[in-house]
Amino acid sequence: MAKVNTVTMRVDPELKHNAEKLCESMGLTLSTAYTMFLKAIVRTRSIPFPIVADEPFYSEENQMHLNAAISRLEAGQGKEHELIDA
Repeated sequence: MAKVNTVTMRVDPELKHNAEKLCESMGLTLSTAYTMFLKAIVRTRSIPFPIVADEPFYSEENQMHLNAAISRLEAGQGKEHELIDA
């Protein structure tokens, strides 16, 4: 058997319980899922899922507003303004 280290981390009890149940439904343990995650970040040299800032700019409401504004501009419904140096 390969040499192993123990990892200790703090996590919300409800989150841990939910993660354990989900892993169990996939035939995994939390330890196996964590090992899979670590192998994926080493292999890809990145986090294997998108990390998105919880920032108002990226909110669904603002993205809809920006997409509508872009559509209006592309349809010629906009005004051109000079760039103002401040």
